[in-house]
Amino acid sequence: MEQTYIMIKPDGVQRGLVGQIIQRFETKGFFLRGMKMMSVEKAHAEKHYADLSSKPFFGDLVDYMCSGPVVCMVWEGKEVVKTGRKIIGATNPLYVQEPRADASCSVPPLSRSRSAANMLFRSRAATRR
Repeated sequence: MEQTYIMIKPDGVQRGLVGQIIQRFETKGFFLRGMKMMSVEKAHAEKHYADLSSKPFFGDLVDYMCSGPVVCMVWEGKEVVKTGRKIIGATNPLYVQEPRADASCSVPPLSRSRSAANMLFRSRAATRR
């Protein structure tokens, strides 16, 4: 069984989409193994997104992540990473192949340097159990 980390970012929480997002993963047969709502400290956001620190949008991203609560979840199931990618969509909402018109991004944009703010984060790799 694989496990993966999924985080609903501040905009998704503020828009009241937590239940809908959880339902999508449960409908696919995945199991919610852990969940926590928290406020992100600036230092934590900077560490979490350290690989993006050289990007022009880094400061805006950190500010966005600290702008409201997030919901952190661990999901488990067969091919949860692969299916999770399909549920969440592309990192850059401009490149989503299947329009979802729901939780893929928020408008207005996060900043002038980005077209939209992603509402969900997923880990890049699985943890095997």
